[in-house]
Amino acid sequence: IICLVSAAAALDFRYHHTEELEKYLRGVHAAYPSLTHLYSIGRSVEGRDLWVLVLGRFPTHHKIGIPEFKYVANMHGDETVGREILLHLIDFLVTSYGRDPVITRLLNNTRVHIMPTMNPDGFEATKVPDCFYTRGRYNKNGEDLNRNFPDAFENNSASIQPETRAVMDWIKNETFVLSANLHGGALVASYTFDNGNPVTGSLNGYSKSPDDDVFIHLAKTYSSNHASMYKGTGCDNRQTFPGGITNGYSWYQLEGGMQDYNYVWGQCFEITLELSCCKYPPADQLEKFWRDNKVALIEYIKQVHLGVKGQVTDKNGNPIPNAIVEAKGRPHVCPYRTNEQGEYFLLLLPGTYVINATVPGFKSMLKTLEIPDNTGNFSALKQDFSFPEVSDKIRSRVASCPKIPLYQELTRASAAAKPTIHILVLMAVMLVIFK
Repeated sequence: IICLVSAAAALDFRYHHTEELEKYLRGVHAAYPSLTHLYSIGRSVEGRDLWVLVLGRFPTHHKIGIPEFKYVANMHGDETVGREILLHLIDFLVTSYGRDPVITRLLNNTRVHIMPTMNPDGFEATKVPDCFYTRGRYNKNGEDLNRNFPDAFENNSASIQPETRAVMDWIKNETFVLSANLHGGALVASYTFDNGNPVTGSLNGYSKSPDDDVFIHLAKTYSSNHASMYKGTGCDNRQTFPGGITNGYSWYQLEGGMQDYNYVWGQCFEITLELSCCKYPPADQLEKFWRDNKVALIEYIKQVHLGVKGQVTDKNGNPIPNAIVEAKGRPHVCPYRTNEQGEYFLLLLPGTYVINATVPGFKSMLKTLEIPDNTGNFSALKQDFSFPEVSDKIRSRVASCPKIPLYQELTRASAAAKPTIHILVLMAVMLVIFK
């Protein structure tokens, strides 16, 4: 046991290649078997495992009422800071559990999934570390994984890569509520949408989601708890980010990004964290990067307990999967639905909301709630819904969720309205001239 604990604790500030990374994760799991669970969600093009370490009181499976959270790093193989600070986050969490009351409560009430590298092939291909672009950015097939997901606004023609497919399946099989994707090359917290159209405000240079206020809060939570990101100075004089945050589309348009995919299809709020101006900095800077991000990484995880959560059940108390539960005025084109246990999680800022629960084919239930900030209590407000007219013998139809692209209909509706307005204006002008 002493040897296992020593192996798990022997984490220094340097870059860990594939074999070392795997050895470290296995060592942590062996030393803390009741607190951790190690699994692979799939393999890279070259056959390297995409490892995930789960931490929590119930690490091996989802527990009703406990939200799922994830951190993913090294999606671009040459952006390396996130890969290493996630290893140090693991070390900090397992050694603090049972000693630090905040970390103990956090892990007792949250299931945290940590993937240090989504692109191990790209990392290994980066033979000469560079602050700027290298071929290691891409996977072995030369594809940019952050341009490889289905897109909500355009038909993304990119061939889905093994790493991308593994993450898509992972998102589908877990009830993720909140996530962050760690990158490098800038210093800013970027949030959805990365792509857009006139319906979401792209003509004004900003692509706004229905939960824009929550995303701004999430980005600010990380930025304000980071050592310097909140200053918004960026990496050179040409680019500044007020408060250290930016709407993804406002920064630059991106098709096929992972954070938009999480939000639209995975019901998971994800932001992108750019953690270093230099993509692959010298190893002697890693300790400072860990210190700069440590508090922010913990505070961000706490935000998974924002808003409201609960179960939707039938008259016999059985869970109803695929019931739609959303806050009024915040409709998602792909409706947010309950999981197999009838659970829902809605991230909402403190305030008054009308929550609409719908079992397709039956009358909706509306509940007005005053939602407090419960992040300090590590539990969102609990509100269950019971449908007395629904029994397990009655199967509701699943709400439709179009595959690609989701916002075409809205675009057409918006475009269709324009000629009507033009005609009305033209008629008014003609009437004035006639008179």
